[in-house]
Amino acid sequence: MNKGSKALAAKFALFGAALIWGGSFLIVKNSMDVMKPHVLLALRFTVGCLLLCLIFYKKLKNLNKEYFITGGIMGLFLFTAYSLQTIGITDTTPGKNAFLTTIYCVLVPFLYWIVDKKKPDIYNYIAAFLIITGIGFVSLEGSFSIRMGDAFTLAGGVFYAAHMIAVTKFTRKKDPVLLTILQFGYAGVFSWIVAFLFEDIPTEWSFETITGLLYLSVFATAVALLLQNIGQKYTKPSQAAIILSFESVFGVILSVLFYQEELTLQLMIGFALIFLSVIISETKLSFLWKGNPAHSMTKELMEE
Repeated sequence: MNKGSKALAAKFALFGAALIWGGSFLIVKNSMDVMKPHVLLALRFTVGCLLLCLIFYKKLKNLNKEYFITGGIMGLFLFTAYSLQTIGITDTTPGKNAFLTTIYCVLVPFLYWIVDKKKPDIYNYIAAFLIITGIGFVSLEGSFSIRMGDAFTLAGGVFYAAHMIAVTKFTRKKDPVLLTILQFGYAGVFSWIVAFLFEDIPTEWSFETITGLLYLSVFATAVALLLQNIGQKYTKPSQAAIILSFESVFGVILSVLFYQEELTLQLMIGFALIFLSVIISETKLSFLWKGNPAHSMTKELMEE
């Protein structure tokens, strides 16, 4: 396969990952009709962890105490983020849940500022303004109040950002596959604890419930992760970020088609502002500067 074909295949792989993750919002929403949030998460993380263990079993011999400590910290952030997001979707639509979760993309540079003392640039501030405005359009109701589901979803987005920072800090000198396995394992344990203490385990399992769980455990974890890794290897970071950000767009499209979510003008404006903020934060509009030396120099001066 030549370079051009690899690049095209990589983009299709990234779109595939974005589509799978976009579809997961609808699956989770439908699953909430038959099981509680942490029961779903416990099963999803457990199956995902076991699947990755089977695929990468040769790597497990490299686990040590340091891996278990860092994996536990990352697993706690991951569990908290998924927990808040999944609770949130019980009181909001899949589309809104998908877009509000993307707040983590804009928050990461500001949290990283606290950890690594690296100040956000002008693009980060523009993105922050746009996403705050977009959240207002999406979430604020007539009384200027926010639904419980939207509030939990936004809180989940904050912990997704914290998880991203943890990933950046802890994976520099460690095997990301092993840390992923441990994250899923810890998140599964935390989910089982909450499920057994506060939730009821389903006694009846329908075909739709089982297929939904397999979709989340297999496709939305192992398959999507594999597609992302392959895609990013042969795609420029700015292009990959744009493609992966379509996860939220796919989430809305599938929600409209299969959940009958109503798209009002206010919602569409909010979604557009949130999507634009993610594009600006992730790419810094680098695709506009490409091939223009004068623009590239201006961009560099703006970032200093």
